Formats: sequence, C-alpha cells, structure tokens
Amino acid sequence: MAEITTRTVRVFDVPRTLLTDFLKMPEAGQVGLYFLFGSSEEASDVCYIGQTGNVGVRLRQHTASKDYWERALVAVSLTNTWTDTHVGYMEWQAIDQAHRADRFTLMNGNGASNRHTPAPLEADCNEYLDTISVLLTTLGFPAMEPIQKRELDVTSELSTGNLTHHLSFSRPGCEGKGTLTAEGLIVAAGSYGRPTESESCPTWIVTLRRKLAESAVVEFRNDRLILVKDHLFNSPSAAAAALVGRSINGRTSWKNAVGKTLDELERMRLDSVEGTVAEDL
Repeated sequence: MAEITTRTVRVFDVPRTLLTDFLKMPEAGQVGLYFLFGSSEEASDVCYIGQTGNVGVRLRQHTASKDYWERALVAVSLTNTWTDTHVGYMEWQAIDQAHRADRFTLMNGNGASNRHTPAPLEADCNEYLDTISVLLTTLGFPAMEPIQKRELDVTSELSTGNLTHHLSFSRPGCEGKGTLTAEGLIVAAGSYGRPTESESCPTWIVTLRRKLAESAVVEFRNDRLILVKDHLFNSPSAAAAALVGRSINGRTSWKNAVGKTLDELERMRLDSVEGTVAEDL
C-alpha cells in the first residue's frame, strides 16, 4: 500500500500471484481506478487503464481475458467516496496523459470517452489523479509522467566545464544528442546510428534494437538507424550501444559541449563534494 499522508488516495501494488490476497481485503470491493502492467510479444512494456465500481470483481475478470498483465496498481479513496463519475473522468484523463507520456504501449484500443463532469468534481479528480501519478511513479510505474528534460543555463555551466546534462555521441556512422536525467539518458529524435550490428554484438543489444524498431522508436532509412522520437534509455551505455550496434562504454563515449566524458564529469563532482566535506570537518 502506498499513500501520501495529507491526501485521501491509496494505491495498492498487486502482483498477479497475490491477487487472491487482495481480493480478501475490504478495499477490493470499492470503486477504483486501476492500471495493469506487463509485457507482450510486440512490445516489452504494456499498460491497460480501467475503472470499475468493484475493483476485485473486475481484476478477477481480467485474469481470464488478459494474459499479458503481471501487476495491477489499484487506486481507491481512503474515504470510500468515489463514484462512477469520479473514476470515469479519471480514466479518460489517465489514458490521455499516458498516451502523451508515451512510456508504455497502451492496450486500451480506442480509449475512454469524456463524460460530462461538473467543474468542481473535475478539480477534485485532477487532484486525485496527480496523487495517483506520484504514487505510481514512486512504485516504479511512471505511466502518466512525461520524460522530463531539465533546462540549463548553458553559458554559466560552459564557463566551469561542468555541462553534464546536454551530451553528444559521435562514432563513424553515428551521431547522437542526449539529455541526462535522474532516470537515465534521453536520446533525441533525429539521432542516428548503424543499421546492422557487429558480428560479436551481445544478444541484449540485438534485442534492444529490435524492440526499438517494433515500438516505432527507430526506423531504417538510407542505410541508417534513425530515432524518430525521443527515447529514454536506462543507461548511457545502452543508449550508445543502440546507436553503434555493439558493446560500448557510454560513460566514456557520451561527452558534454566542452568534450568532457561522463566519467570525467562524475569524478569532478565527487572531488568537489569531498573537498567541501573536508572543509566542513
């Protein structure tokens, strides 16, 4: 269970293997908004968003009708005051936000319709949905959170040689632009790499590039692999490998505007912290 103490929303993280335990809880009989997470053959990460007047009954139905999900994130009201109107509006908004965030392949088909919702109720629902998004992200499922890009004062950081967030990658046949975030490295649309892998390329890189193509993140044009939309990689090495088609150390191959590698920049930051700590002592 996850909640924010000042809010009236609770989210349950329910592994499919423990669904029977959740069904025994009183909250399983409440009105709720739920998210099913799993994987499919076509895409590695999928999500289905739904709402219901009885989350336990609906999840039980989904065990028979949907094979792909392995985890359900269920949001309910601590005061048990949500109605079908509440969750209907939140479902519509959640699907829209998840589409725009583009972190998971949504399995909702045509999506939900926008029901008539009084303005005061909309305001309440939007607050509930913000809380749900924070809790889902905290639990490791940022379905509605856009990929954040931190804007920087480039001029001031160039003067110190410590521009860490705006990075580039260059190898024969490859050019990449990236933005470093707390979640990983966002490689910008328009970055390109080699269309084929090397003979010694590890299986995980081949699989990664195949999944990027299947999910329409990359396309093959004019003997190039081209990113057609921004994509978040969980590490600089994975981002570099996806472009070059072989194993490569991303910490030494991604560089900032003055040519310093991520490894060098990290050492600089650590040295500065150690110096500050030493002064305090």
